[in-house]
Amino acid sequence: MTIDRRQFAGGLSALAAWSSVASMSIAQDKGREPLFVATWNFGLPACQQSLKTLEETGSILDAIEKGIHVAEADPKVDSVGVGGAPNSEGVVQLDACFMDGATHGAGSVAGLENYPHPISVARRVMEKTKHVLLVGNGAAEFAKSQGFQQQELLTPEQKDKWLAWKSKQPAPPPAAPPNHDTIALVGLNAAGHLAGGCSTSGLAYKMPGRVGDSPILGSGLYVDGDVGAAGATGIGENVMRYCASFLIVELMRSGLDPTAACRTAIERIAKHERKSPADLHINFLAIDKQGRWGAAGTDADYRIAVVRPSVAKLEKPFLVT
Repeated sequence: MTIDRRQFAGGLSALAAWSSVASMSIAQDKGREPLFVATWNFGLPACQQSLKTLEETGSILDAIEKGIHVAEADPKVDSVGVGGAPNSEGVVQLDACFMDGATHGAGSVAGLENYPHPISVARRVMEKTKHVLLVGNGAAEFAKSQGFQQQELLTPEQKDKWLAWKSKQPAPPPAAPPNHDTIALVGLNAAGHLAGGCSTSGLAYKMPGRVGDSPILGSGLYVDGDVGAAGATGIGENVMRYCASFLIVELMRSGLDPTAACRTAIERIAKHERKSPADLHINFLAIDKQGRWGAAGTDADYRIAVVRPSVAKLEKPFLVT
């Protein structure tokens, strides 16, 4: 079949238009300028702190940890750290994971009580133990042994909200209200070293002991130093069943750009769940080894923070409908 010049030009135009949509919210520059990307609006000051820490210490691991500290320490962020929403019994239980893409070293904690920075405890699990995941009292005892300081995590504001909610519930409590604004923060330094972390207080008013995707490697976060990193926020159960962050990294390995990988993962999950994407409440972000970033989600209000030395901004990810 022969194709004349006009047909060929039209085909190129169509391909260019498709590429523009598929690459929405992806940085096209491929330089090795440091890059930090995080979920939600509160990810912006977190990423800014990450960049500042990287410039001061030269450590991408320090940068991830100190950036997430910002969200964990902010009582106005009601889904992470101090001021996080409690479980159905009024107890704040925190989850976090930390991963170094260069070594595949990783650490996680789940159901951690009375320690405001689970991301730091998770990093210490990675660096000081032969294990990956510590939970509950064991995680708290480890944090104590490492010299971390305890702090009351339930703020008066969150206690009042919990009491108001509790007073309206039959026994046992019904499903919790939607609250799933996890911080997932991933970064790349100028040398191409990838790392990431994820921290949350979990679903508001969850059953005691419930653990979502955030501390589970391959679900809430995954980092492969040869490919890229991905993180998740949303209803953890809908992420965990598909190892979604690992899936996104593998899709990037196969050649998809970060936004296309996030979008493809959501479409695959929606197909298997036989649900509209809007009913899933799952949102992802990703960066690759080349310094490109991208994101896709099912929630219209989902935003990501993108910070480089030359830019600090919030972006609206690709909305999967």
